[in-house]
Amino acid sequence: MEKNKLSGSCLCGEVTYQFTEEIKVFQYCHCSRCQKFTGSAHASNIIIDPKHFQWLSGEDSVGRFEVKQAKHFATSFCKKCGSSLPWLAQSKKAFVIPAGTLNDTPQIKPQHNIYYADKAPWYEDVCTLKKYDELPVK
Repeated sequence: MEKNKLSGSCLCGEVTYQFTEEIKVFQYCHCSRCQKFTGSAHASNIIIDPKHFQWLSGEDSVGRFEVKQAKHFATSFCKKCGSSLPWLAQSKKAFVIPAGTLNDTPQIKPQHNIYYADKAPWYEDVCTLKKYDELPVK
């Protein structure tokens, strides 16, 4: 049976990728590094085996930043539009896919939160907040 393939891209479309949907884990990471990189309360990360990942276009437009003292963490981004992109962990044992860059919907949902003790002090669980289908009119 053929495995499902998922694709993704940056905001400008310069960089595209795909991977076979053999997801190890889908998690929210609340560490301070993910907060800084995403500019948000947490990162929504899908972890896969590197052998299942493939750049389709724009690989030369992918920038990378590594924190020297980090064991696994790195970041990748589009040099043209700045969008977050998948990155190979420094250990080279995992590819981290920022879920917001997907063009397709994975079959699994996030499974857990990690580094929750480091969550942003202003973070509120999204389930407790008002919900709008569009920008609210004031």
